[in-house]
Amino acid sequence: MILARYVGLKRPDIWNADLAELLRDRFAHRDEHTPCVGIVVDDEVFDARLARRLHLHSIDIDNDLITGELADIALLELACEDGYELVQKLRALPPHRYPRWRYPLHSVPLLPPVEPASFRDFYAFEQHVINARKRRGLEMIPEWYEAPAFYFSNTAAIIGPGTPVRKPPETRELDFELEIGVIIGKEGSDISVEEADNYIAGFTIINDWSARDVQRREMKVGLGPAKSKDFATSIGPYLVTPDELEDHILPDRSRGNRYDLAMTASVNGQIISRGNARDMHWTFAELIAHASRNTTLRPGDLIGSGTVGTGCLVEFPEGTYPWLQPGDVVRLEVECLGILENPIANAQGNSNPDGE
Repeated sequence: MILARYVGLKRPDIWNADLAELLRDRFAHRDEHTPCVGIVVDDEVFDARLARRLHLHSIDIDNDLITGELADIALLELACEDGYELVQKLRALPPHRYPRWRYPLHSVPLLPPVEPASFRDFYAFEQHVINARKRRGLEMIPEWYEAPAFYFSNTAAIIGPGTPVRKPPETRELDFELEIGVIIGKEGSDISVEEADNYIAGFTIINDWSARDVQRREMKVGLGPAKSKDFATSIGPYLVTPDELEDHILPDRSRGNRYDLAMTASVNGQIISRGNARDMHWTFAELIAHASRNTTLRPGDLIGSGTVGTGCLVEFPEGTYPWLQPGDVVRLEVECLGILENPIANAQGNSNPDGE
């Protein structure tokens, strides 16, 4: 199932504030102002409250007040357990049924699929680590193979598809990073690798924007990254539940599921990066197990894979590609997960390269 969050008209008779708190593919609809949760089916997005009513075999929603709470956690659990059935019910609806509860997908600008309470970004692709270290004149370190490494990033800086990324004025080396993220669907501590895949509510695309010159200075101190990363992270466009990826799971599941998902990144239409999720050295199950050790993961927490090999400018020999500038448009695409695209703007938010 493909989930979405959007901004819908606030109607006091049916509005439930709990519905606005978390979720998946968010989007804003015309002049309407209230965040809602949606489910994407083909070229439409359906209000999740309609899906909930259909699932419960309710009476006609147009004549039925929405009562009770539909919390984010309940929605994520519902999507993971009953996604196929719900999608089929929505797809079977006549085109003009429930017009208040469905919108053409192209008419709604998407927001981040979740507003996570925490974001751990890992370093799971071996080729990216080798390439990035080579650029700094460093050899690969054996410790990387002993346990997954991650850093905590800034959840207040998470943005969605289409939102301009403001280039920090202190950097001359703005870069993108092509990643996949998973959203945790239920609470857990000390989760085993064998059970970890069951904690995934859905998958999304991540762009972990990076100021490379700032990052080099920070990393010399031995703590970080910090200001080189915390100005923006894009996620979206959807939250795709695990059932949608069943056909892309590789045969070897001994260390958790591995996925065959093509990944590309382009700048202004020029393809820069090509990779595949199957090249992750550490599986998502191993990342989740490691992240949950001696602590608790909660629904809505975001776990990033780290950059796929060739998935950023810094991996290429100096001068191969220019650093990002205002006016550039970065497009990330992951098979089955969609397209995440953002323009680059200056510090004032202007994406015109001339600053006008």
